[in-house]
Amino acid sequence: MTLTLESMPGSSGYLDTYPERKISYFKNPYVLGLTFVAGIGGLLFGYDTGVISGALLYIKDDFEVVRESYFLQETIVSMALVGAIIGATTGGWLNDSYGRKKATLISDVIFAVGSVVMAAAPDPYVLILGRLLVGLGVGVASVTAPVYIAEASPSEIRGSLVSTNVLMITGGQFIAYLVNLAFTEILCWKDMT
Repeated sequence: MTLTLESMPGSSGYLDTYPERKISYFKNPYVLGLTFVAGIGGLLFGYDTGVISGALLYIKDDFEVVRESYFLQETIVSMALVGAIIGATTGGWLNDSYGRKKATLISDVIFAVGSVVMAAAPDPYVLILGRLLVGLGVGVASVTAPVYIAEASPSEIRGSLVSTNVLMITGGQFIAYLVNLAFTEILCWKDMT
């Protein structure tokens, strides 16, 4: 007698053989919450890469040297991505050396310090340093979050939960563009009055 498995393409057929193992997202609220919290790194990544497009308009108003230099504008925008490359490169080492939780906390602290540096930047060069720090934090988080989610997830829904990180990245970009739109509308309304 042969066993015929009618499973999805790419599936091992395991869940067809053991249907009692099928679970949904909402059967384990702890794992769902953990996935959401770990995915905040992705949300910050998306938000940070998206919000600079609107923030650069105000940065040019605050710093005349930035308004006159395309190089400084490009550096401010791209420095977070440079930091993300460095952070992603060192993220694997941090994960192996300190574990996923500590690596996530380290990336959160770096991101928070970078945010404070950017908020208090007296000149564009300090702003560039802040963007680099934020990028470092985001880079480490972008390596750590999917691994952490995958390790904590039941195998039956692992792929879906790991893809939540990508959903959070695009959600962060969407929120950033909404914030940019809101500030644009406020300034347009302010100029009319």
